[in-house]
Amino acid sequence: MKTYINILILLITFFSFASCSEELVDQSQTGILRGRVVKKGTNEPIANVKVFTTPSTQTTFSDKDGMFEIKDIPAGNYSVKAELSGYVSSFQAVNIQNQSQVVTIVFEMDDDDSLNSPPTAPQLLSPIDNAVNQPLSVQLSWNATDPDKSDSLTYKLTVKNDINTDVILVNDLKVKNYTLSNLQFGVSYFWQISVSDGVHPEVLSPIFKFTTNTTPANRYHYVKKQNGNFVIVSSDNLGNNFQLTNVANSSWRPRKNNNAGLIAFLRNDAGGSHIFTANPDGSNVFKVTQIPVAGFNQNELDFSWNTTGSMFLYSNFDKLYKINKDGTGQQLVYTTPDGSLISEVDWSYDNTKIAIKTNNFNGYNTKILIIDMLGNVLQNVFSSATGATGGLNFSVDGQKLLYTHDVSGYQDANYRQLDSHIFIYNLVNNTIIDASLQSDKPIGTNDLDPRFSPNNAQIIFMNTSNDNISQKNIFLIDLNNTGVDFTRAILFSNGEMPDFE
Repeated sequence: MKTYINILILLITFFSFASCSEELVDQSQTGILRGRVVKKGTNEPIANVKVFTTPSTQTTFSDKDGMFEIKDIPAGNYSVKAELSGYVSSFQAVNIQNQSQVVTIVFEMDDDDSLNSPPTAPQLLSPIDNAVNQPLSVQLSWNATDPDKSDSLTYKLTVKNDINTDVILVNDLKVKNYTLSNLQFGVSYFWQISVSDGVHPEVLSPIFKFTTNTTPANRYHYVKKQNGNFVIVSSDNLGNNFQLTNVANSSWRPRKNNNAGLIAFLRNDAGGSHIFTANPDGSNVFKVTQIPVAGFNQNELDFSWNTTGSMFLYSNFDKLYKINKDGTGQQLVYTTPDGSLISEVDWSYDNTKIAIKTNNFNGYNTKILIIDMLGNVLQNVFSSATGATGGLNFSVDGQKLLYTHDVSGYQDANYRQLDSHIFIYNLVNNTIIDASLQSDKPIGTNDLDPRFSPNNAQIIFMNTSNDNISQKNIFLIDLNNTGVDFTRAILFSNGEMPDFE
């Protein structure tokens, strides 16, 4: 009996020992979980992300490089979770099998848009709603804020108008202002700003309206060089001006006709110089001629309106043409008998007389003639074998004619002038007044491109040094001076080819 009891105790002890050994073996089956947390799309490391398992083992946090590690994880299946405020929590399933196993995972965490707030609706600051008399270049400004200070805001500007269906769209603005340029006179513009934080749909501002100034009735037009091209400037007598033509096209010789309500000018097109017209604000540009305006030097060419503003006279080498302002009805008026070129033309106010200047292919051996509408020569005003001549313009009553001539008689291949004077020729008694001499023209300068004022009381013209590189300025000579000499005064700086209507 005693022997039986001892055997039983030994068996119980053996099985208990075996059971304990099995439990210790199971606990030794652990592994290591390592990983990294990065931002989705950029792979930038994310620090301080809480990482833990279910069933629960240990909790850890990612370091500055986004790395984390959990040691001594018992063998088994786990769900591993990564969470951080501002990001969508991420889950991954892992299986730990034995002590030698190191399981590596990567969490890609995305921004939690549900925690992000949209920006405020943009507040339009200037110009104020329904502003009037705005210039042709207007700076728009606005403001918008975002509760999430880290969000980067971008803006989109939309502009419409009340005269056509054109829409101006400016995208991806990072600043809260934008300058609208090249606007039209007397037009109402409607503008709106939208803002985006890259997370939410765009937020729209109200729609504001502003209206530009009406087209000023400027009496002065002239040209200046800009980026190698001529542009036409419209101005009043106080110097308030705007650019009438675009710098992309060289445009020169402005000629305004109040009856037509148009500005005519020369412009290069299709390899030649042509007459174009435009509204006083520069809109509705229209090409009149098909046969070009042509002669020895395009910058010396000129043309003329008739008084009613219904047609033009212009030259093409040795021929003088008449054409309607809409480009129809072209007719040959005159051809030079000796093949000389017609470079300039002016039409008298009563439309009965035409002044033309002819010259050779170098611009010299000039003649100024008065012809009628049938091409008959009525009067030989001037002729010179040497020196440059030009600047034809009738007085309103048709009794006087302006012209210029280089009294030095100098000639060269560059058509340089050394001492050009303005002359007033009386067609009634054939007398001549040297207006430059009587207004004390500075030595070493040229007076060029003269035009009578609308009341014949003044002459507007360009004066510049004869060095061919100095600035060109526009002056007025006052013909009403009671003394012997006329007075001259500067009107515009940096301009040429003036027109006064």
